Amino acid sequence: MSIIEDARDVLKIEADGILDLVDRIDDRFERMVEMIVSSKGRLIVGGIGKSGIVGRKIVATLNSTGTRSLFLHPVEAMHGDLGMVCPDDIFLALSNSGETDELNLLLPSIRSIGCTIIAFTGNPQSTLASHSDIVIDTGVAREACPLGLAPTASTTAQLAMGDALAVVLINRKHFKSADFRRFHPGGSLGQRLAQRVRDIMLTGDAVPLVPLTTPLAEAVERIDRLNLGAVFVVGGEKALAGIITDGDIRRAVARRRPLDRLAVEEIMTPDPLTIAPETPAYDALNLMETHQITILPITDEGRRVVGILHLHDILGKGAFKFNGGPT
Repeated sequence: MSIIEDARDVLKIEADGILDLVDRIDDRFERMVEMIVSSKGRLIVGGIGKSGIVGRKIVATLNSTGTRSLFLHPVEAMHGDLGMVCPDDIFLALSNSGETDELNLLLPSIRSIGCTIIAFTGNPQSTLASHSDIVIDTGVAREACPLGLAPTASTTAQLAMGDALAVVLINRKHFKSADFRRFHPGGSLGQRLAQRVRDIMLTGDAVPLVPLTTPLAEAVERIDRLNLGAVFVVGGEKALAGIITDGDIRRAVARRRPLDRLAVEEIMTPDPLTIAPETPAYDALNLMETHQITILPITDEGRRVVGILHLHDILGKGAFKFNGGPT
């Protein structure tokens, strides 16, 4: 099997592992969510090895989205860190086999404190499952590792279930972009999201504008000169008529359209999404991510162009990207 085929097979195995979890979301998952929402304590997450690494990521996601969480290493817990756990806390234990000794030895102590125990495990008949109040099955048919030894598909499944929990809690707690900003005040992302679009948008000669009658070649030249990846097509009084992006140009070339004989209105996207200058930057970011776009025209009440907002103006050039990039 070739390198490419190997890599594709891994992705298919891990994707299948996640998809198999869909039908396992039932009333146990719902009870877990309601229990966490109503808890006065924290969600304490514990795991060993690769499951521990997944647990740390789940904790990071939960904390940044409004659910107070703490990672507890099972071995350190048995040597004093158990003092961090309170009766109002909920303990989430991660173990694919459900037979991790270091984790299972901790459970009676967690129970004696008074915590509810939830398990993410691939073995609902395991020791861990038998000591848990709620068991969430995260098992996979097989690991992507050809030896069946290295945790691969199983840790991906755990992580995906953790993301499902975090996102459901976001919705259940009505967590908003403004809350995200409040939990990230020290970072450059938090600072940018705290601003209004008018504070970070480009204006004046920096805005790429061309009239409706402009030949496409001139529009392409303007896109290249301003290096923003798009040009706005406007009518009278700078009223926005459409937008042409790098992608529109590439598609026209791929279809072998005669660029030197086209006008901008022949390939532009008419009536593109716009936002107002007073829009919070975090709303602009949400709109961009929802529609997977990197540029927004800024218009006034008469839909006249007053500026342009690029994703980089919000996130910082080269520092961030959508869906899982560095933050």
